[in-house]
Amino acid sequence: MAAKNFDLVVIGAGPGGYVAAIRGAQLGLKVAIVEREHLGGICLNWGCIPTKALLRSAEVYHQMSRASDYGLTAEKISFDLDAIVQRSRGVSKQMNAGIGGLMKKNKITVVMGEAKLTGRGNVSVKTEKGSEELAAKNIILATGARARELPGLEADGDLVWTYKHALNPARMPKKLLVIGSGAIGIEFASFYNTLGSDTTVVEVLDRVLPVEDKDISAFAKKQFVKQGMKIMENAMVKKLDRSKGKVTAHIETGGKVETHEFDTVISAVGIVGNVENLGLEELGVKIDRTHVVVDEYCRTGVEGVFAVGDIAGAPWLAHKASHEGVMVAELIAGGHPHPVRPEAIAGCTYCNPQVASVGYTEAKAKELGYKVKVGKFPFVGNGKAIALGEPEGLVKTVFDAKTGELLGAHMVGTEVTELIQGYVIGRTLETTEEELMNTVFPHPTLSEMMHESVLAAYGRALHI
Repeated sequence: MAAKNFDLVVIGAGPGGYVAAIRGAQLGLKVAIVEREHLGGICLNWGCIPTKALLRSAEVYHQMSRASDYGLTAEKISFDLDAIVQRSRGVSKQMNAGIGGLMKKNKITVVMGEAKLTGRGNVSVKTEKGSEELAAKNIILATGARARELPGLEADGDLVWTYKHALNPARMPKKLLVIGSGAIGIEFASFYNTLGSDTTVVEVLDRVLPVEDKDISAFAKKQFVKQGMKIMENAMVKKLDRSKGKVTAHIETGGKVETHEFDTVISAVGIVGNVENLGLEELGVKIDRTHVVVDEYCRTGVEGVFAVGDIAGAPWLAHKASHEGVMVAELIAGGHPHPVRPEAIAGCTYCNPQVASVGYTEAKAKELGYKVKVGKFPFVGNGKAIALGEPEGLVKTVFDAKTGELLGAHMVGTEVTELIQGYVIGRTLETTEEELMNTVFPHPTLSEMMHESVLAAYGRALHI
């Protein structure tokens, strides 16, 4: 069967792949996209979007239980876990349908099936009806990643869950163990803890949310503990003994192994790239620890083959994948895009309180040889935060003492995942402290704390 010819074939329809396909089509390329499961990938169907829907339900429930703080009365507050999950699945379904509409609108050929590169510029797709051959000068790998499973801690869907089981739970955990305190682990811990699970989080490193600035991690931990979570740092789950309805976890901490009983375990110990069965090794595409090795323009070193998003390494974020997808599409169409700079990409965690950051932590900036000026401003000094009944939080900014360049910004507190974008724009525009100080922030808003944190770095804060 003759191959169908395209300018670009994208493998994987997550936020990296489908956005690359759209941008390619906008630039006049003839584009096909191959997807084995769902348009929108993990992000829309089993990741970012449905988790945010769940966390929103938990947030509203939490606020209802605090009704009296606002002079309101709400009695006999309860929740229906099935209905919460159903709402989250509905949100995903709506988004998934939207992607299908975008593919049609942009005249992108969608092929549902499993792709394999069978030679330079050739892709064979195993579909329900057999196989389909596609040919293209340019191929973008956007196959994403999946949950890492550690030996002995493998998920079984009953007692031990991955993020997929946690998003569609068969029951409400009474006593929950979450292994790993990165974004995925801490978001699920936050959700189930808010709804009443007795929650323990185990982190192998010396603090929760280990990629965040130390001050932010410490502040977040204090809030989690206040909410009833148990946090075990410098700890490792050595093994899980499973029996009917319970799991005994052997947890090593301080050189000693203790056993603790749980009815549910969520494993969130990182991800591995989906690099298998794609024919990559045969083509000469280099793979390092389950990720495709790429340069700053996402080129693999094999002509016409690019890799974007999770498969191309950290940071494992949907918005990074999308931006890389756009960059590669523009490159293929003959443009001159800027490479994506990882240190200009914000990370957002939607636990309670929220956490968001961009650029270097204070420790990283010092490690890189910068002399720094650091500003901090607490939520309790902000009128809008007090009016919202959300006085727990912190904004921290890190500047180059020599040039005034904004090196990093770190936040914990309500709605910081929305606020961080101000600093992201600042980083992209290579802003200095002077420009930020001369910016007029509206009142009363949470954003005023961003201004105050900058002022604080230079001993000029007004409200602390």
